[in-house]
Amino acid sequence: MNANPSMNEAILQVEHLSMKFGGLVAIGDLSFVAKRGEITALIGPNGAGKTTVFNCITGFYKPSEGMITLNRNDGSSYLLERLPNHEIPARAKVARTFQNIRLFSGMTLLENLLVAQHNKLMKASGYTILGLFGFSGYRRASAESVDLAKHWLEKADLVDRADDPAGDLPYGAQRRLEIARAMCTGPELLCLDEPAAGLNPKESAALNELLIDIKDTSGASILLIEHDMSVVMQISDHVVVLEYGRKISDGSPQSVRTDPRVIAAYLGVDDEDVESVLTEVGDEDVIEQLDTGPDAAHGPGTSSSYLAGPVTDTVGHSSGERVTVAKGASKAGQVDAKSLAAADKAASLAAVPAAPRAPAAKAKPAPKAAPKAAAGTAVKSTAPTKRAAKVPSAKAPAAAAGGISNRLPAPRGGKADNLTRIKGIGSVNEKKLNDHGIFHFDQIGAWKKADVEAAEAYLAFDGRIAREEWVKQARLLSQGKDTEFSRRVDAGKVATSHASGKTAAKPVAGKRGGSK
Repeated sequence: MNANPSMNEAILQVEHLSMKFGGLVAIGDLSFVAKRGEITALIGPNGAGKTTVFNCITGFYKPSEGMITLNRNDGSSYLLERLPNHEIPARAKVARTFQNIRLFSGMTLLENLLVAQHNKLMKASGYTILGLFGFSGYRRASAESVDLAKHWLEKADLVDRADDPAGDLPYGAQRRLEIARAMCTGPELLCLDEPAAGLNPKESAALNELLIDIKDTSGASILLIEHDMSVVMQISDHVVVLEYGRKISDGSPQSVRTDPRVIAAYLGVDDEDVESVLTEVGDEDVIEQLDTGPDAAHGPGTSSSYLAGPVTDTVGHSSGERVTVAKGASKAGQVDAKSLAAADKAASLAAVPAAPRAPAAKAKPAPKAAPKAAAGTAVKSTAPTKRAAKVPSAKAPAAAAGGISNRLPAPRGGKADNLTRIKGIGSVNEKKLNDHGIFHFDQIGAWKKADVEAAEAYLAFDGRIAREEWVKQARLLSQGKDTEFSRRVDAGKVATSHASGKTAAKPVAGKRGGSK
C-alpha cells in the first residue's frame, strides 16, 4: 500500500454521532475529523464513551444518530453506519484491536498472522478444496501471505519467535503481535483500543516505535484510544478529548494538555482537593482558572452522572419518567461556565467609566502607594474613611475593589480563623479572602446578598457560595460548632494551609470559631 501524498485529507469524518442505550446516552452529538497519514488519539476519563465510539466506527454498534464517513485512498467513500459489520474491514479497510488481547494463544505467531489473511487465501482456493491440490494461484497467494506475515513480524521485532506459541510471549510482545495481525489485513484506518494498557516503560517505547513506523511507511492512518499520556503526547498528531460522551477539546497535543477543561476532567478529585493537586504539579495559572464549580456531593449520582444528553438536557425512560441532567456533572463544563462569567464581568467593567473601579487595576501596589489607595477607598460609600486610612497599603486596593461591607484591615487579635474549614474554601480562596479583608467566620456568617455577589465577582464564582452554603457553615463555626467537613479538616483528612486543622482564633476556651 502506498502512502497518499495528500496528508491533510480527512480519512474519517464523524458527524453528530449519538449513541443511546435505553435511557443512557453514551455519546452525545460528537463530531471530529481524523486526517490521513496522522495518528489521532481519542482520550478522556473512564466512562467518557471512547470505546463506544470505536464500536460505532467498526460496526459493533449502530449509532442512534449521526454519520460516520470513511474515505479510502482510491477515492471511494463509505458510510460505516450503513455497512454490515463484516464489510467494514473488507470493503472500507478498517481494522481494530481491543482492550483485552484476543490472540489464538495455542497457535504460533506466524499462524496468527496467516489467519488474518484468510479472505485472500479462501478466494485463491476458489472457496473449495483447490488449495489441497497445490494449484498455482493458491501457492502464489500462500507465499505472499507468508511473506507479509514475516514482514510484520520483523516490524514488531518478533520474527525470531515466529514458530513459538502466541501464549508464550510476554504481555508487551502480545500487544505488538496483535497490532501486526491487524496490519496483515491491509487496513487504511487502524483503530487501537488502549494498546499501551499494562505495559512497562520499555514496552511502551517499543510500541511507540511500531506505531510511528506504521504511520510513516505503511500509509495507514491510526485512531487511538489511550490513557497512557506518555504514549499520546509523544506520537499523536491530533487529540480529541471526551467527557460524558461530549467533546470538550480538539487540537494538537500541546494545546490539549494545557486546556483547563481537560485538566479538570482528568483530575477526578473533589473541588476542595483540586487546588492542592495542582499546587503539587506547580501549575499556578491553572489553579486560578479551575478555582470554581460544585463538588461531587452536589452533582448527580453514579448512575445519573452518565446522562449527558445528546441534544437536550433531559432523557426519557420507558415508564415516561424524564430525568434532568445535573448542570454540574461536567468538570469541563464548570470551567467553560466560569470563563464565560469572567468574560462577561470584564466586559461590564470595561463599559463603566466611573473612577471607583480605578484602584482595582492596581493589585497590591508598593507601600509608597498607600495614600493614593486610601483616597480611592474613601470614595466607596460602603467603607468609612477612618477605617480606610488604617488599612495597610498592600490590602487597600483589593478592599476598595470588592465592595464587601464588613472588611477588616487586619485579623482581630493578630490571628485569622482557618477559613479552609468551610467547604469550598481552599488555600487559594482563603488567601484571596484574606487579601480582601475577610479573616473570620463571623464576617462570612454576616454576609448579605450584596456581600455574596461582591465576593463572587472578586473570586470569579457563579453561585457557588450559596450552593455550598458558605454563610450557613460560617455561622455554625463562629458559634463554636463543627460541620461534617470541618471535622474532616480537623482530622487531617483534607489538606489545609494551616499547621493544625483547628481554627486559629479561639475566643472562648474549648470553643472553635472566629472572634465575636
